[in-house]
Amino acid sequence: MDEVLKIVNDIKSGNIKPIYFLMGEEPYYIDKLSDYIEKKVLSEEEKGFNQTVLYGRDVTIEDIISTAKRYPMMADRQVVIVKEAQDLIRTIDKLESYADNPMPSTVLVFCYKYKTLDKRKKVTKLLAKNGVVYESKKLYENQVGEWIKRVLSGKKYLIEPKANAMLVEFLGTDLSKINNELEKLQIILPIGSTITPKDIEENIGFSKDFNVFELRKALGERNQLKAYTIAENFAQNPKDNPMVVTTSLVFGFFIQLLKYHGLKDKNPKNVAAVIGVNPFFLKEYDVALKNYPMKKVSQIVGALRDIDVKSKGVGANAMSQSDLLREMLYKIFN
Repeated sequence: MDEVLKIVNDIKSGNIKPIYFLMGEEPYYIDKLSDYIEKKVLSEEEKGFNQTVLYGRDVTIEDIISTAKRYPMMADRQVVIVKEAQDLIRTIDKLESYADNPMPSTVLVFCYKYKTLDKRKKVTKLLAKNGVVYESKKLYENQVGEWIKRVLSGKKYLIEPKANAMLVEFLGTDLSKINNELEKLQIILPIGSTITPKDIEENIGFSKDFNVFELRKALGERNQLKAYTIAENFAQNPKDNPMVVTTSLVFGFFIQLLKYHGLKDKNPKNVAAVIGVNPFFLKEYDVALKNYPMKKVSQIVGALRDIDVKSKGVGANAMSQSDLLREMLYKIFN
């Protein structure tokens, strides 16, 4: 994030580079930087003749270079943005000649998502020498909570720790998806509000009673009635609760439980760090640890691998989601 702020501040101060190659696994900052350049480098009057957006699937490197070499009209510079530039992966080396001698009156932006250039390549070195090469890396799950707090703080919102943990558990590490949900909450809640677990439950699109948190809790408690009730709700709403996602989350829970069993140091801080769970959910794991001996957890993990294969249509004889969920719960509880 510091690197992003530096790029933005340089642009604000007029230190604008002729090339910005934005790449990496996390598309959120790639989009943010390209949007900022698209909105801020040229005035509204200049954009009509001097701002071009291209798409990697529709153009060649030669097309991009030809566009970049044009002179601006009635402006100091032109902006050329290449979105989905990763579609040009096979021919990206052809950019070498332009990267070695870029047009000083052009701001050429590449949005190269989900991939990175080899930093040892000549083209990468030339891009870095004469422009900016920015790699947007995926955050680890234990970093996302701090990111949420920073984003909300910048908008003058606070968030309760449990609500923060719920967001990460429910949405994972997809920053774009998390940001979209945070923006929804900012529309609903007045500036200065503190986001609570209730706000998350009511506004982030999952049922208060029928969600993965409640299923995990029911499994940990060996509450069969509740687990089967949630599973039936999932089966009736398959679009909101895809089987492959449910299996993955349940599998992850028991893998964490297996790691917990194997720990010698069961200090809460150590447990949370090693098994990768937010401390606010650790009590659920403590309950599950007592209800499932290590041998049983190992058997469940093996059974869940089998269910996962069946959920993907291998050897399942077209079993319904309802049947798969029932089989999964039966093997867990018996």
